[in-house]
Amino acid sequence: MSGITILDGGMGQELLARTGAKPTGLWATQVMIDHPEAVSAVHDSFFAAGAEIATTNTYAIHRDRLEDVGLGDQFAALHTQALDMALAARDSHGAGLVAASLGPLGWSYRPDFAPPPEQAAELYAEIVALHAGADLLLIETMSGVDQAKGALMGCAEAKIPVWLGLSVDDDDGTKLRSGEPLAEALPLLDQYNAAAVLVNCSRPEAVTQALPTLATQPRPFGAYANGFTGIASTFKKAMASADLLSARQDLDPTTYAEHASEWVDLGATIIGGCCEIGPAHIAELSRRFGGAR
Repeated sequence: MSGITILDGGMGQELLARTGAKPTGLWATQVMIDHPEAVSAVHDSFFAAGAEIATTNTYAIHRDRLEDVGLGDQFAALHTQALDMALAARDSHGAGLVAASLGPLGWSYRPDFAPPPEQAAELYAEIVALHAGADLLLIETMSGVDQAKGALMGCAEAKIPVWLGLSVDDDDGTKLRSGEPLAEALPLLDQYNAAAVLVNCSRPEAVTQALPTLATQPRPFGAYANGFTGIASTFKKAMASADLLSARQDLDPTTYAEHASEWVDLGATIIGGCCEIGPAHIAELSRRFGGAR
């Protein structure tokens, strides 16, 4: 198999599993504050497993989350720390790229919590400026059209490629989590010159439903699913912690790779994993789809 780029897997849940840390509303940010060495170790493990891209541990580093717990003054330093660790892991590995993660404002899976696009753009532009040393920008888990628009607007002045990750309804992959048709997000790709588009942090089955829609546009596309049973309604509130979510017991590396094989058959050329998808899963993806490129 050639022409497939292998992403890394989920940072946050892997950090919790390795450190035994208690989940908090800061997600992987709190673990990085308390156990920075664990973040570096996870990057190293994903590269060793065959990942070609390290995603910075910056998904949840937003001013509103930090200010709620008195850490607002650490915003820039935490972004810089996370970028430096990903770059160091890439350099130590001797190959690969670093993707700067831009997670959703407001809260994951709740596009109605996000600020209007113009306001969001200003907040994202501040993050983009802190990641000039990355190889690409990875907008993650955008669950509504306006939410995606705000993030893309914030990346408009970036000098590096921008990839857009969209999160779809777990029961109907043809729709964003907002209920809007996934197809309604596609015009944004041309409008803001996105280099690639992906479906992320959704059930693998929903990803398979979503990819034929992404295949209707010309740029590279792909997917990285999560390993949750679903997104509990109790989680969909600000500062909820990951202990409200349950991991599937039927998504071992072989089974996950079978889902990924369907994505490749549908034309996906970028594959990896999101929450609950660890190095063993990425190693199986690399074994099947990596190699000569």
